[in-house]
Amino acid sequence: MKHHSFRNLLLILLAGFALAPAPASGQRSCESLASLNIPNVTVTMAKSIAPPPDFEVPSLPGRYGTPPGLKVSVPFCRVAGFAAPTSDSHISFEVWLPIAGNWNGKYLGVGNPGFVGAIGYGGMSREVSRGYATASTDTGHSDTEASGALPPWAIGHPEKVADWGYRTVHEMTMAAKQIIQAYYGKSPRLSFWSSCHEGGNQALTEAQKYPKDYDGIAAGDPAYYITHLQAVSVYLSWVSLKDGVKAPGYIPPSKYPAIHRAVLDTCDALDGVRDGIIENPTSCHFDPATIQCPAKEDYASCLTPAQVQTARQIYAGAKFADGTPIYPGLEPGSELDWGMMLGGPDPMAINVGFFQNVVFEDPNWDYRTFDVARDTRLADAKVGAVVNMIDPNLRPFKENGGKLLMYQSWQEAAIPPGGLVDYYQRVQAAMGGPNETHNFVRLFMVPGEGMCSGFGVRGPGAWDAFDVIEKWRETNVAPDKIVTSHRVGGVVDRTHPVCPYPQAAIYKGTGDPYDAANFTCGIPKR
Repeated sequence: MKHHSFRNLLLILLAGFALAPAPASGQRSCESLASLNIPNVTVTMAKSIAPPPDFEVPSLPGRYGTPPGLKVSVPFCRVAGFAAPTSDSHISFEVWLPIAGNWNGKYLGVGNPGFVGAIGYGGMSREVSRGYATASTDTGHSDTEASGALPPWAIGHPEKVADWGYRTVHEMTMAAKQIIQAYYGKSPRLSFWSSCHEGGNQALTEAQKYPKDYDGIAAGDPAYYITHLQAVSVYLSWVSLKDGVKAPGYIPPSKYPAIHRAVLDTCDALDGVRDGIIENPTSCHFDPATIQCPAKEDYASCLTPAQVQTARQIYAGAKFADGTPIYPGLEPGSELDWGMMLGGPDPMAINVGFFQNVVFEDPNWDYRTFDVARDTRLADAKVGAVVNMIDPNLRPFKENGGKLLMYQSWQEAAIPPGGLVDYYQRVQAAMGGPNETHNFVRLFMVPGEGMCSGFGVRGPGAWDAFDVIEKWRETNVAPDKIVTSHRVGGVVDRTHPVCPYPQAAIYKGTGDPYDAANFTCGIPKR
């Protein structure tokens, strides 16, 4: 009896061994990745990182560099290299791979701000600690100041402009996927991208030009129409600052709160409740003349006639001579964030630097000579084809099963939000209307927030764009709203819904206005 029991147990164990998955045939050690042969790519380092002690992330000086002291406490494989798709290209990148037992089977790319030329070590350290294989690039040049003016890396280097414009993320992604395949013996189950501003532009670049690179993409506040965006940015600064901060039309930052209060008084209640948030600024028809100062007076609570005209130009945006829009202006409700671009005494260096180094290739170019129509056309002709990501045909991305979450802050001042609304509407028009697009691309316009919404610094509260796009791609269920949470001292004191455009949150008329349950999504009043 015991003999039969032992034999049966042995047969069960052998069967279990037979059914157990064998190690992937292509899997290899971290250090062996240094010898990988990838076209146009040179691997310069492959090293196992095995904390403790904590691995200190490489420190990069500069405004957008990595501060010292950032730690990673999980073991991972660190791979560094560069891609050279042209003779004038040197696209540095790193790929960080959790050890096999910690990998969740997914890949997440890390984006870059502005014209920054630095690997995003901060984002990489966060993602590898969460179990994602991750990668980041320096966008083909070295500049942790991200000013676009220092150093003038674009002058005389059209291939580097093209690298920054569209090539770098794709080159990095292709290399990263081959490195992932070699290390784990299998490809990532899903690949994601989630970033904002230039990272949002990189997101739309991938969806338009390389639709098979990523399965789920979150594109926040994307700087996608570079030549026109930079033109309106310089134009708005020119309107405000061209004659100096003592000119009659200059609006000092001390007056921004008064303008903002007047806007709220006019439009805050359009969603059914006064809560300090304008749900849809396109429904707000505010005229700065309503707070014009009495004749020959000038107070902090009002605008002079010249300042009224400046404010109107700020809201109107830039146009060609025939009235055709170049790029929308800032939205009502954005006034508290005007200082960054309009407060002076000089324009933002990133905007002037684009025209100095990319368009005119003259570091001494003076923005006071700017002609918005002429210089926009020059920028379009010179670099539009390599930096503008305006193709509305996302059918290849859709057919590959991709999901695209676009989001924009209504209060954003660095990137006027109307530009993304325009692009979303063109996507719908090009692809057969909302019924053909709502299952793979949706736009969420976030009220009350500033640059790169989601942090809850100002407005309805915090939310996680990557969490939304990951769930959408995993479940194939499109988000019908996003609920944000505002916290004070770690305690949630307010929740609020953000609705898919063109819908906006509308108060039901009863209940706590700081509870998302008391709002519904609908088309706002005009």
